[in-house]
Amino acid sequence: MECIYLVHLIVLCVGFCMKVLCQEDDGAVYVVTMKQAPVVHQYDDMRLETTRFSYGAQGRLSGLNKPRNISRSDRSYSSYLVRLQDSLLRRVLKGESYLKLYSYHYLINGFAVIITPQQAEKLSKRREVANVVLDYSVRTATTHTPEFLGLPRGAWIEEGGPDVAGEGVVIGFIDTGIDPTHPSFSDDFSQNTYPIPSHFAGICEVTRDFPSGSCNRKLIGARHFAASAITRGIFNATQDYASPFDGDGHGTHTASIAAGNHGVPVIVAGHHFGNASGMAPRAHIAVYKALYKSFGGFAADVVAAIDQAAQDGVDIVSLSITPNRRPPGLATFFNPIDMSLLSAVKAGIFVVQAAGNTGPSPKSISSFSPWIFTVGAASHDRMYHNSLVLGNNITISGVGLAPGTDNDSMYTMVYAIDALNGTTDVNDMYLGECQDSSNLNQDLVQGNLLICSYSIRFVLGLSTIKQALQTAKNLSAVGVIFYMDPFVIGFQLNPTPMNLAGLIIPSPDDSKILLQYYNSSLLRDESSKRVVKFGGVARILGGLKANYSNLAPKVVYYSARGPDPEDSFLDVADIMKPNLIAPGNLIWAAWSSLGTDSVEFEGENFAMISGTSMAAPHVAGLAALIKQKFPTFSPSAIGSALSTTASVYDKQGGPIMAQRAYSNPDLNQSPATPFDMGSGFVNATAALDPGLIFDSTFNDFVSFLCGINGSGPVVLNYTGENCGISTINGTDLNMPSITIAKLNQSKMIQRTVTNIADDETYAVSWSNPFGVSVSVMPTQFFITNGQRQNLTVLFNATMNSSFASFGRIGLYGNKGHVSTIPLSVILKIAPNITNS
Repeated sequence: MECIYLVHLIVLCVGFCMKVLCQEDDGAVYVVTMKQAPVVHQYDDMRLETTRFSYGAQGRLSGLNKPRNISRSDRSYSSYLVRLQDSLLRRVLKGESYLKLYSYHYLINGFAVIITPQQAEKLSKRREVANVVLDYSVRTATTHTPEFLGLPRGAWIEEGGPDVAGEGVVIGFIDTGIDPTHPSFSDDFSQNTYPIPSHFAGICEVTRDFPSGSCNRKLIGARHFAASAITRGIFNATQDYASPFDGDGHGTHTASIAAGNHGVPVIVAGHHFGNASGMAPRAHIAVYKALYKSFGGFAADVVAAIDQAAQDGVDIVSLSITPNRRPPGLATFFNPIDMSLLSAVKAGIFVVQAAGNTGPSPKSISSFSPWIFTVGAASHDRMYHNSLVLGNNITISGVGLAPGTDNDSMYTMVYAIDALNGTTDVNDMYLGECQDSSNLNQDLVQGNLLICSYSIRFVLGLSTIKQALQTAKNLSAVGVIFYMDPFVIGFQLNPTPMNLAGLIIPSPDDSKILLQYYNSSLLRDESSKRVVKFGGVARILGGLKANYSNLAPKVVYYSARGPDPEDSFLDVADIMKPNLIAPGNLIWAAWSSLGTDSVEFEGENFAMISGTSMAAPHVAGLAALIKQKFPTFSPSAIGSALSTTASVYDKQGGPIMAQRAYSNPDLNQSPATPFDMGSGFVNATAALDPGLIFDSTFNDFVSFLCGINGSGPVVLNYTGENCGISTINGTDLNMPSITIAKLNQSKMIQRTVTNIADDETYAVSWSNPFGVSVSVMPTQFFITNGQRQNLTVLFNATMNSSFASFGRIGLYGNKGHVSTIPLSVILKIAPNITNS
C-alpha cells in the first residue's frame, strides 16, 4: 500500500499564510474552470459512452467498458493542464498576491485559488477561462435493515452469500472521514483471498492521527481535503483532525452502512443490540474526507475530493452531503460539484447523493441533477419502545434504549427539585435537569426513581442524558424518568442509550399526566412547603428488545421532497426527484471512537442516527451488488435497475405513506407521491434481476443541459461540447420515469428499453394521472436478449388543473420481470376549456 506522509509544520505554516492573505487583501476562495478539456474528456467517447449493448454468458451485459486509471496512462496531459493553469495565473496576476489551493484536471480542468474580487474579474475576462465561481459551503445531510431489505434470503444469496457480496467493487465516500480501528472495517477474515482491486490506484495518507497500517484490504484508500477551510481560519486542529480520521462520526456511520463487515456485534451502553452488516459487506472502501465536524465543508474541497476519487478508480461515489442553499437559475446544474459529478458519470462512476433533510415541504430537494441518483429517507419496521407504569395503573409510552426496573416492583418517584440539599440555590432554573449530584440529597433519592426535566438545553447539547444518568448513579437511584419540558415543541426524540433503568417521555401531554399524578401524591409541610412524604410510585418496562410491528416503510417527515407546481424554474420540475427512498430512520451503524456529532453516543462503537445521510449509503451498497453482478453496467443502467424494481407498497400491502408535518408526523400523513418517494422503496433482490433497462449517456445529459435557455456557452465551457441545434428537455431523457412540468394540451414522449434477461413477452398497462388521458404503444411486445424496444407515451389533458397528478406505467413480462415507470404531470391546460 503506497502511503503519503504529511509534514504538519508545513501545513500549519501554509494555513497561517493563507489566513493572513484572506484577511489583509480581502481575498476569498474562488473555483476557476478552464475551457481546455480535462483528462476524462480527452478520451474517445466510444470508449466512455457506448450506446450499443452486447451480451455474454448468462445474458450479462458487456461492451460498456469503463476506462480504468486514465490518469496513470496520461500523466503528461495532467501535467500539461496544471502548467496551463499556473501560466495563466502568472500572466494575469503578475506581481500580485494570490495562492492556488487545488489543481483540478481529471473531471474538470480548473483550480481553486485565493484572490480578491478584482482579481476574479480579471480572470473571468480571459478567453481561456470558462467560469469563475465564489466558493460555497456544504453540509452533512445496521443491524436490521439488511433483513428488512431481504438481503440474507435474496440479494446476498444471488451474489454467493455475505462473504463475497460486493467484492471487487470500490465505494468512495466524500464525508467526514473514517475510524480505521473499527471492526466494521477490519480485513481479519478467515479467507486469505481478498485482493485490492487492480483498477484502484489510491493511496493512504499517514499522519499522527492516521498511522501506518490504518488501511488494509477493506479500507484501501484514505485522504483528506481542507485547504479551503484552512484559508478561512475555520479549521481548528484542536477540534478535528488534519487527516482522514473521523472526529465527527458521520463518515464512519455512512461507510459502514454501505460496506461494513458482516456480523459485527453492536454493543452500546453495555447492551447487545444484535450484529451489524453493510449492504455490500465485501465491497472495498475509499475515504475522501472533505467535511469537518464544527463547520461542514466547502465546494472547493469537495470538488478536489471527487476529482481524486475518480482518478483513483472508485466505482461508486456516495455523497451524504448537500449544498447549504440551492444554486439559483442556471447554476442549479452548472455548479462545480454537479459538473464534476457529470464528468464522473462519463467515466462510468455511479453517483449517489442524499436528498437532504429539509422536508416535508415541496421543492425542498437538495440534489437535483438528473445524472445524480438521489435518495430520500424511509422508516423501517424496527422500533424500540419502553413505558412507565404509574401507581394509578396509567401507562405512559417513552423512548430509551434502557433496561427496566426489577421484576414487577413499584418504586417511589422523587423529582430533582424536591430533593435539593440545604445549600442549593432553589432559584436555579436548571436544577431539574439532574446535571450535578452535589445539588441533591442522596438520602431522598437512594433506592428511588429520579425524575428529571428534558429541556431545550438537551436539544442544544448543553445538558446531556449521560450526565443525568451519572447523577442518578452517584445518588444510588434505581432509575431515571425524563419528562418533556413544554417549551420543547415538535422535537422528535430518538431512542437514547442508557446503562440504567430509564426512559424519556417524548409527549408534553403525557409529561403532564406524570407530573399531575406525582404532585397529587405528595405530602408537604404547610409552613416550609418541603415534601415530607413521596407517595407516587411507578415501574419502568425496559426498551432493550426491539419490536418489528411498525408499519413501514413510510417517507419520514424530514426527507426532502421533489418539484412543486409553483417551481419558477420549470426545467427542474421535468426531472423526478428523489429517485427512490431507502431506510434512513433510526439506523444502527458504526461510530467513530472519538466522534462527537451525537453527544449521547460519545465513546460508543455504534450509534443509532437518522437522516437522508443514512439512506444514501444503503443505495450505494446495493449498487455495489449490481455492479458486481453486471460489471459493465453504465451508471444509468444501475440507476434504472434500482428504480424500475422499487416497491410502492408497505409490508402490509397498503400504499407507502408520507409524513407531512414535523410535529406529530404520524397524525399528519397521506399516500406518498413520486415527489415524495420517487419510484418507491428500494427492492434489493429485484434490482439484481430487472429484466429491462432504461439507459442514458453522458451525451444525453449534455443535450439536456443544452436545452436550457442561454446555456450553450456554459455547456461549452464545462464540457467542451457544442450544443448545436438538436437539444432535449428533461422529459426526453431516457429515464425510468416521466415528469411533465407543463402539459399544454398534449405531449408525446419516447422511451427505450433494453432487455438484459432471456427472451420475454411483455404486456403494458397504465393508470392515468387525474385529468390526463394516457396511451402507450405498443401495448404488448416480444423482446429478445440484447434487443431494444421503443415505447411511445401520449399524454392528453382532459381538464384544467394547477395541481400535480400522478400515474404509473407497468411492463409485465411473462417470465416474471416487472418494470414500473412513475408519471407526474403538473400545470395542465386542456383543449377547448376556458376558465369562467
